[in-house]
Amino acid sequence: MAAPILITGGAQRIGLALAKHFISADIPLIVTYRTRHNSVDELEANGVTCIQVDFNEPDAIAQLVEKITEHTNALRAVIHNASSWDCEKLNPDHNALFDNMMRIHAKVPYLLNMALAPLLQASNEVSDIVHITDYVAEKGSPKHIAYAASKAALDNLSRSFAAKYAPNIKVNSVSPSLIIFNEHDDEAYKAKTLQKSLMGIEPGCQEVIASIELLLNSNYITGRTLAVDGGRHLK
Repeated sequence: MAAPILITGGAQRIGLALAKHFISADIPLIVTYRTRHNSVDELEANGVTCIQVDFNEPDAIAQLVEKITEHTNALRAVIHNASSWDCEKLNPDHNALFDNMMRIHAKVPYLLNMALAPLLQASNEVSDIVHITDYVAEKGSPKHIAYAASKAALDNLSRSFAAKYAPNIKVNSVSPSLIIFNEHDDEAYKAKTLQKSLMGIEPGCQEVIASIELLLNSNYITGRTLAVDGGRHLK
């Protein structure tokens, strides 16, 4: 049986779309989630191993690794998708905000990459770590300062781990800007956001899926960041 792919934060939005994509390809999956949505029931019905984890808990990483090793002795890939879109305006406790952003976007992937390396190296093929970062890691964001800094840290981890784990594990980042709108986004916000990229569209999750498939299928790409931003850096 093929080694499974682990997706953190796989019960919503891009993570859920990724999970459904791999299900359709008959690839075994392990998915983590923080809050149990109806999508978790759907994933479990399709044979996905779903593990509840709150990365704010002190023993979360150790417990997660233990549960993963109970299910498999090898991993094909780890896709770090778990994320928190928090900002200074909505969180006046800037000390806690910064720590939380760095924990979920940098410390958790760092510790998981360290702990899960033996499972990735046990795969029958070259394995992968993929960090889902963000366009703002390159540009910064005055409204999401801590968030942007933490995503930049995650992007940097890709290069360090690529050098550490080569040639058995490839490590890369996918850096999206707008992929899909939220349900509550109004038309004025959508129009303003679409103007920020050259392509001017809401591309959908398939763009991130295709980018990750490119990295998984490559035998040569490692330590790189694949931008999925519609040319936004040129505006």
